[in-house]
Amino acid sequence: MSATTHYINDLKQTGDFLTLSRANEWYLAPSEFTLANGTQVNVHDTGVIEFQPQSVSTKDIVLSSAIHGNETAPIEICDELIKQIITGELVLMQRVLFIYGNPQSINIDKRFVEENLNRLFNGHHTVDGIEMNRERERAAKLEGYVSDFFNRGGEDRIRCHYDLHTAIRGSKNDKFAVYPFLHGKPWKKSQLQFLLSCGVNTVLMMKSAATTFSYYSSFVHNADSFTVELGQVKPFGENDMSRFAKTRDTLSALISQNEVSYKDFNANDFELFEVHRSINRTAHNFSFPFSDDAENFTGFSKGELLATDGDLCYYADVEGEAIIFPNADVALGQRALLTVIPLHLTDNII
Repeated sequence: MSATTHYINDLKQTGDFLTLSRANEWYLAPSEFTLANGTQVNVHDTGVIEFQPQSVSTKDIVLSSAIHGNETAPIEICDELIKQIITGELVLMQRVLFIYGNPQSINIDKRFVEENLNRLFNGHHTVDGIEMNRERERAAKLEGYVSDFFNRGGEDRIRCHYDLHTAIRGSKNDKFAVYPFLHGKPWKKSQLQFLLSCGVNTVLMMKSAATTFSYYSSFVHNADSFTVELGQVKPFGENDMSRFAKTRDTLSALISQNEVSYKDFNANDFELFEVHRSINRTAHNFSFPFSDDAENFTGFSKGELLATDGDLCYYADVEGEAIIFPNADVALGQRALLTVIPLHLTDNII
């Protein structure tokens, strides 16, 4: 029996694609098989598995996790869904591509191995003068798998990509989503309704292009795409999965139903923010004046110190300017902090 045949037999019995991916950190031979209910299963690579239902579908959905390997709750959500699909407990109505972004970083319980994978998309994996590494190679492959998945579906279908994360820090708004920059295209009420059903009512509207996985799918493939932050980083076994029941149930419905009904749109249900500015680390002696347990969305009074970058000091220039994703340990030249301010919806929403 070949190694591929052996892993397929095990996968059919257990549905445990996560363990299989973790055992093959950077490569897994492609294979395919069909479930008893007619769903076609394609293993494209380690951490990349596609399901094509027998029934006629209308949506092409990408669900990614483990772009940062220590963000375990989203990994556990996707693990459960994949097992339910393969064992027949969950019958699909929509095409779906699951991605575990960085299996080796899962194994070492780190955000990344050599380089932050979520800074390498939208072509940033290949830059003149910068040496390739495993994560750069992986970013290029993941872009290829997503492109192939969407292109085989066709342009007339609904395309979605939800890149599931947890944040390094706690947050005053426990769950929140990042809406990639749309280059003037309108935001969608239907997507905000979906997020609300997932238990996410706080949304950050980006104002510029990015190197993230969600921006790639939005910009290149015109997908409805979000980075979804589901609370704070915790090790495997320490997540209270009941806190993610709304997210899991909404994702399950999304892939197993023709249409999903959500609560009617009401702007008052949401707390929306827009990026005020991005602060990059340019000096080795970069620091924040606030403690390591300062939460995302903590607001500062106008004139308060936000960050020190060598001899340069950044002060809040708007009353209530709030911090998002502070990380003083990023590589030189990378974003160390976003600040945000409240946003009121305009007519640029459909």
